[in-house]
Amino acid sequence: MEISTLQKARYAYQPKLPASLSGELTHIVVKLGEPTEAATDQADLKMLFKYSYGKPIARFEAGTAVNSQLTRQLNVGVILSGGQAPGGHNVIAGLFDGLNKGNPASKLYGFVGGPSGLIENKSLLITGELMDQYRNTGGFDLITSGRTKIETPEQFAAALKTAKALALNAIVVIGGDDSNTNAALLAEYFIEKGEAIQIIGCPKTIDGDLKHEYIEASFGFDTACKTYSELIGNIERDALSAQKYWYFIKLMGRSASHIALECALQTHPNVCLISEEVEAKKQSLAQVVEQVCDSIVKRAANGENFGVVLIPEGLIEFIPEIKTLIAELNDVMAKGSEEFAKLHSFDRRKAWLEKTLRADTLATFNSLPGEIAAQLLMDRDPHGNVQVSLIATEHLLSAMAGHRLVELKKAGVYKGKFSVQRHFFGYEGRCAFPSNFDADYCYALGMSAFVLIAAGLTGYLASVRNLTSSASEWIAGGIPLTMMMNMEQRHGSKKPVIKKALVTLDGAPFKAFAAERDTWAVKSSFLFPGAIQYYGPSEVCDQPTMTLKLEQSIK
Repeated sequence: MEISTLQKARYAYQPKLPASLSGELTHIVVKLGEPTEAATDQADLKMLFKYSYGKPIARFEAGTAVNSQLTRQLNVGVILSGGQAPGGHNVIAGLFDGLNKGNPASKLYGFVGGPSGLIENKSLLITGELMDQYRNTGGFDLITSGRTKIETPEQFAAALKTAKALALNAIVVIGGDDSNTNAALLAEYFIEKGEAIQIIGCPKTIDGDLKHEYIEASFGFDTACKTYSELIGNIERDALSAQKYWYFIKLMGRSASHIALECALQTHPNVCLISEEVEAKKQSLAQVVEQVCDSIVKRAANGENFGVVLIPEGLIEFIPEIKTLIAELNDVMAKGSEEFAKLHSFDRRKAWLEKTLRADTLATFNSLPGEIAAQLLMDRDPHGNVQVSLIATEHLLSAMAGHRLVELKKAGVYKGKFSVQRHFFGYEGRCAFPSNFDADYCYALGMSAFVLIAAGLTGYLASVRNLTSSASEWIAGGIPLTMMMNMEQRHGSKKPVIKKALVTLDGAPFKAFAAERDTWAVKSSFLFPGAIQYYGPSEVCDQPTMTLKLEQSIK
C-alpha cells in the first residue's frame, strides 16, 4: 500500500506521555482511593452490578522498584466499538507497547469488526510490524469497528467462549457511552461466572458527550472539531468573498451540542444554535427559525446578504414538542416493532400511528413537512431510537427561514436577498489524522489500559486528566465504569447506561459564546483556524480545545 509523505512522517512521531508513564513502565505503582458511588440511581445500580459496583479510583505514580504485576505475561483482546474517532489506532499502539514493555511474550489480539468479532471469534494477532503501519494515523481500519451490542445470554456466552479459547486475561473496549456500558455489563458477567477475565474501557467519541470529573474529554473530539472548524473557516472566507449566500451547516453530535459550541468558539459564525439552550428555553420550531431570521434581517439592513449558521445534528429532538414526539415514537415503535416492521409505505405507517399516538403528539407529527415526517419513521438505530442524523435539519431550517423571510418582506421588515447553501459535516472529521493532542492523549489512554489490566482491575475506564497542562503533567489512572452510570428508558424499559454529558448553560464555554454571539449575529467577526498543524511551536501544534481551556480557566 502506498503512503503519503505526511503519513510517513507521522509514523515517526513519538507521542508525549504523563510522567507516571514515561519512565520505567514496570516500576509504576497503582494507588487506590476510597470506594465510589454513581451520581444517581445508586440502589438500582448496586443491585445490577453486585460484583463491580463501588470500586475505588485508581491513580498511577512512578515507583522506584519493579512491580511484578506489570511484568506478567498477558494475553489481551481489543475491540473498536461504534463510530470512528481520530486516535483509535494510538490507543491500540499504547496498549501494545505497554504489554511488550511489561513482558515481550505478551500478546495482543484485535477483534475484527467490533463486538461481533468477539462474539464470532474473528481476531488477528497484532504484531510490531503490523502496529507500526498504523501509529499516529486516523481511522479504525487496523481491525475495523462495529455497532453490535452484546446483550443476549447467547452473546455473553459466546464472548466468554472466545475469550477462553484465546486464553485472554483481559479485553479492552474502545468506545463511547453505550459501548462502555456494554463493557461494564461484560465485566459483571465474567465475575458472576467466576472467570478472571478483566474488562477495561477507553473513552471514545467525537461528540464530546462522554465526560466526567475524571474524564475531561473523549478522544477524537479535539481532531474532529479542528477539522470541522477548518472547513467552517473556509466557508466563512467564501461567504466574505462571494457575499451572496447563507450557509446552513449541520454538525455531527446527536445528543449534545459540544461540537457546535466548540466550532463556534473557534470560528465565530453569525448564528450557532445550541440544542440544550433551545430545550431549556422551551423554544418552539417557529421560535428557532425566528432566531435565525433575526440575524438575516439585521445583516441585510447593513447590506450583508450572507452569513453562516451552525446547527447541531440532534437539534430537532431538543425542541420540546418534537422531543415529546420522538420519545413517544421510540416507545410505541419499540413495543409494536413486529407489527410496524410489516408496514412498508409511509401512508400505512402514518395510519398505524394515528391509532397509537396521543392526540397532541399526533398533531405535532402531522404539522411537520412530509419529508421530515417520513424521516422520523425510517429504520431505527441499534438502540431502537429515531435516527436523528438522517433528519435533514439544515434543509428544514433553511426552507422555513425562506418562507418566514417572504412574510417579513411583505410586511416591509426585510429588504434583502436570501440564497442558501447547505452542508453536513460529519464523516469528514471521524477519520482525520489525529492532532498532536489526540495522538498523545490516545497513546496515554492505551498505556493506562495496560497498567489497569496488569494491576488486576476490571470494570474500569482508563482516565487521563489535567489535559490543559503539558503532557508530562497529565494524571493517568482509571475510574470504575459504574461511577458514570444512571438508569434510562431504552426499548420501553429502564436500563443501566453511562450518562451522556450535555452542554451546561452555566458552564464557562457556553458563557463565553453567549457573551459574544449578539455581536457575531450582526457583524462579520469570522475567524479562520486553518488546517491542523503537526509540526512547529507547541502553542500552535499541541493546544487542546477551547472548551477544555475554558472549563479549566486557561486562556
